[in-house]
Amino acid sequence: MLSGLAGCAGGLGGSTPPDTYGLSEAPQVTGQTVRNRQILIVEPTALKALDSEQIVIRPTSSSIQYLAGSQWSDRLPKIVQDKLVQAFENSGRVGGVGRPGDGLAIDFKIITAIRAFEIKADAGEQAVVELSAKVLNDRNGVVVASKVFGATAAVSGSGNAAYVQSLDRAFEEVVRELVAWSLARI
Repeated sequence: MLSGLAGCAGGLGGSTPPDTYGLSEAPQVTGQTVRNRQILIVEPTALKALDSEQIVIRPTSSSIQYLAGSQWSDRLPKIVQDKLVQAFENSGRVGGVGRPGDGLAIDFKIITAIRAFEIKADAGEQAVVELSAKVLNDRNGVVVASKVFGATAAVSGSGNAAYVQSLDRAFEEVVRELVAWSLARI
């Protein structure tokens, strides 16, 4: 079970470097075409436990550990932002998409918060990903719509790669729904 895989980050000292994981390519998304709109994807906010390179494991509903010997390739909010940008770009349904500093004349901002991005071990091993999203009209500062997106995926297999793959599957579902929903609101 997870107890052998979870442990404190930082206690690795001179041992083997941790395995580093990313998420797969952004999923293909369908939705309304709004080629005359440019959107900005703001870096998601997250609590400190999720705002790092560590992969979160929840052995109980009130405790957090990190997947031993593993890490994300960057801080999780940066990875989520990058995948959201890719998903909007790959959709071909907006005039432009970027991050702060890209110099776009922005029509709408997509503001997200990472609520969960973890393996829950207390109810069977499953990945849980939950993002809240707001579509903000950048011209007048009005929130056009907001919604919480969530998905779960059972862990199939064993080992750290199996945990990351289940997180990837759950995140892919959240991205697909979030992008299609956003396109319908801008």
